[in-house]
Amino acid sequence: MLIVVMGVTGCGKSTVGVALAERLDVPFGDADDFHSPENVARMAAGTPLTDADRVPWLHAIGAWLASQPDGAVASCSALKRSYRDILRESAPGVSFVHLHGDRETVRRRVSGRAGHFMPSSLVDSQFAALEPLDPAERGVVLDLDAPVEDLVEAAVRALR
Repeated sequence: MLIVVMGVTGCGKSTVGVALAERLDVPFGDADDFHSPENVARMAAGTPLTDADRVPWLHAIGAWLASQPDGAVASCSALKRSYRDILRESAPGVSFVHLHGDRETVRRRVSGRAGHFMPSSLVDSQFAALEPLDPAERGVVLDLDAPVEDLVEAAVRALR
């Protein structure tokens, strides 16, 4: 099973992704680790990434997923359907767990993070770019306010 935990910055992708990977006993890949130094610098400076900035990053995540024959979980914002399509090109069976919640909760979370390159000033641009999962896309939408254990259980139930 290949799974991408998706959503805007600060929604809990990495936390839930790590827990889900542990539950399924598969590797976890954090999308932040796939960004180029140039992309990290842009975001740290408060500049939203363009679609063109994201394409190589999405291809790298998709290639990593495709290289995991026994399954894997990755965190990735995957904000737009076109981004998820790029991931599916490399990893056709991928499923998505969209952690969804309100803007102010996310802004508080991002403001409270220490040592992360993504500033809270980019929360609005993330919500502006977000395209919800289409009914034709394999995945589930979960409330980011739920406890991590509950989110993992709900994801496993929904995707099995």
